[in-house]
Amino acid sequence: MPVINRSPDSATVGSVILLGIIGVVAAQTAIASDTEKYIQDKCAGCHALSADDFDVNDMSERLRRKGPPLYYAGDKFKKEWLQGWLQSPSRIRPGGGFPPDHTVVTDDGDVIDEKTLPEHPSVAKPKAGDVAEFLLTLHLKARPPLKTAYQPKEVSPMLGKMNFNKFKGCSACHRDEEGVGGLSGPELYSAWNRLQPEFMVSYIKNPVAWDPHSMMPNKHLQEPEIHKLVDYLKLIGEKRP
Repeated sequence: MPVINRSPDSATVGSVILLGIIGVVAAQTAIASDTEKYIQDKCAGCHALSADDFDVNDMSERLRRKGPPLYYAGDKFKKEWLQGWLQSPSRIRPGGGFPPDHTVVTDDGDVIDEKTLPEHPSVAKPKAGDVAEFLLTLHLKARPPLKTAYQPKEVSPMLGKMNFNKFKGCSACHRDEEGVGGLSGPELYSAWNRLQPEFMVSYIKNPVAWDPHSMMPNKHLQEPEIHKLVDYLKLIGEKRP
């Protein structure tokens, strides 16, 4: 008797596809759940993962802070940078801490006490990707992000540096090159590589809209002025390897 090859009917094929989709979704859900628990265990001790952490605390929270808030990480960071930094973290705030409680005041200016600076733990490559993916799902909700029409423009290195240091006074807290500038704020010569341009514009325009306890002053700059600062950060950031 001849053997008749029968193709699976559409119902069978549909069931197989559905089971495959369910399996993928279940696996992704398990990974997300595991990653969220990992972040709660490893990150929540130093970083705020919810804006509610600020709404129930007064400004004294700022003095106890160990790391920057992450509840708007998806609005703030660039994915490639975040994945790489988690695997090989480097200090972004030269003085460390919140506030910079690792500096010693001397007659020659503030000096960093390197011995007291904590090291950020590194994350293995596979887990770093999962952690970055999760953090990038965190967005500002209660305080809508401030939109901008920023478009990069060319800026003179000399005028950009003068604007950063003298006209806007950014170097009082920030550095636009290694070893030069303030110690209390994050260094900014790598800002273009790690931060989304729209976030930089929005944060400079209104810091407390993002972080209610931000120590950064609102200088009430117009957007064209802010854009020039971001153009300068782009210029110095793209010169870095």
